[in-house]
Parts: sequence; structure tokens; C-alpha cells
Amino acid sequence: MTLRFTKGHGTENDFVLIPDLEAELDLTPEQVVLLANRHAGIGGDGVIRIVPTAAADEESVRAMAGEAEWFMDYRNADGSPAQMCGNGTRVFAVWLRREGLVGDEFAIATRAGLKRIRFEGDHVVTHMGTWRFVDEATAHADGFDALVHVEEAEEVTEPYSALSLDLGNPHTVVALPETVSLNGLRLRTPPVVNPTPPEGSNVEFVRVLGPGHISMRVHERGVGETRSCGTGVCAAAIGLAFWSGDVDAAGQVKVEVPGGTLQVRLLPGREVALSGPAALVADGTTTLV
Repeated sequence: MTLRFTKGHGTENDFVLIPDLEAELDLTPEQVVLLANRHAGIGGDGVIRIVPTAAADEESVRAMAGEAEWFMDYRNADGSPAQMCGNGTRVFAVWLRREGLVGDEFAIATRAGLKRIRFEGDHVVTHMGTWRFVDEATAHADGFDALVHVEEAEEVTEPYSALSLDLGNPHTVVALPETVSLNGLRLRTPPVVNPTPPEGSNVEFVRVLGPGHISMRVHERGVGETRSCGTGVCAAAIGLAFWSGDVDAAGQVKVEVPGGTLQVRLLPGREVALSGPAALVADGTTTLV
């Protein structure tokens, strides 16, 4: 099977885009793993199949067809389906506009619901929708609701307190103590989260740089450490607001990740928007068995 593909990235969180405009493909997990393989395939943190919303497998996605013509069928690098990907929405949007399939403002369908997108100059803004605490009562009572074990550069330390958030996909946010080096963390293996999230979790490690300004590293479920994570950046900004004492206040947070800089807008009603660049870097064809 010969496939057309495009390679793109958002702050170096990279994806293999597979157009399936006639809804003819049924990519297996093994094929997704091969496409994402950086040695034997094209290479990426995930694979995005571009398919008409009306032709999606999931009834809940097809129900969005009246508002969003295109569905972002996102798969992790290990072949598993995921609810969505924040950086992926921008790359998806840039591809759709390049192909003349959308204008400057539109909605796309994801497994986490509709995401509204607009272009602002060189940046793409994704309205990520609402977020929620996983265990709000415990978070407010104790200041955290989870513990995270991670290996540091020289030793395994005591677990860090963390905040569990749901942005359509699961996140666990750690505010690192000042004595711990963000760059010194070893994220080659998945951090251990307790209690164990039923569907796994992306884990974000955050260092406060100043008012409304943080840096972050992330280990993504089903992928490993990535250069950026859009929903993770939003979760980190929400965590900062929570620990600052006013999680429901609107505001803007600048987030530095290894792949670049993103802007998060905290909106009323516990909604959040993400703004940043996206680029398409290559087009080609590949053969899958």
C-alpha cells in the first residue's frame, strides 16, 4: 500500500500526517508504529490521519460533522489512539489551509470534542475547550492529589506532589522544588504516578521562571519524552494558576519547552486556549505492508 504523507511539527512536537480524504484507510497499530519509527519509518511523536468527520469510526465523532468537516484521527507513536493533541491541532490546521480545505477560522473534530481554530499571523490559536480537576476536593484540601516518582540525574528521590487534570486527555503536573534541576531529570522511562491513572497520564515537570512565565519538560504516555506537548503546556499553566491561588482567574502564561515557546490563555469558565507556531517540513510517499 502506497501512502501520501506530510511531515510537520509544532514547537518540534512532530507528526506524520496521512491524508485519507475518501475514508479508505484502516491503519493498524503496527502500521502506525512503523510510520512513527525514527529509524525504520518516517519518524514522529504521533500519526495524524486526516479523514472526513462524517466517515469517522466513532459515533460520538460523527455527531460533530455538522460543525466540523474534518476529523483529526490522532494515534500515539505506540499505535494507540488518543483523544487529541494540542500541538497536533495546529499542524493539522496548517495542512488543511494549505490544501484549500478551510479558511482562517473553523472547527475540527477530535475524540475530545470540537476544537475551534483561528490563524493570527504566523501563529495558530486552538480553543482547547474546558478543563477539569480529576479530584478537586483533594487538590484544594491538600494542594495536590497525586505523587510522582521520577529518576534524577544521580539518584531516585522521594516522590513529588502533583496535580491531576483532564483536558480531554489526562495530565499530571509537578511543580519542581527549587533544589531540583529541571534539566537533571531522567525521563527515559515513564514516571510512576500514584494513584495510577486508569488510562495512563502525560506527566509535566514545571519550573517557575517569573510571573506568568514557566519552563516545562514532559513525558507523554505512549510516546516518551517529547520536545513539546500542547495539552501538557495548558495543564502546566493551569497548575501554575492553581498553586498561585486563583485558578479561575483569566490570564496569559508564557511556556518555554525544549522545542520553543507557546502562549496559554486561561479563559473564564475553566476554558483554555493555546497559541503557537506550526510548520510543514516535507511531503512524500511511503509504502506500508
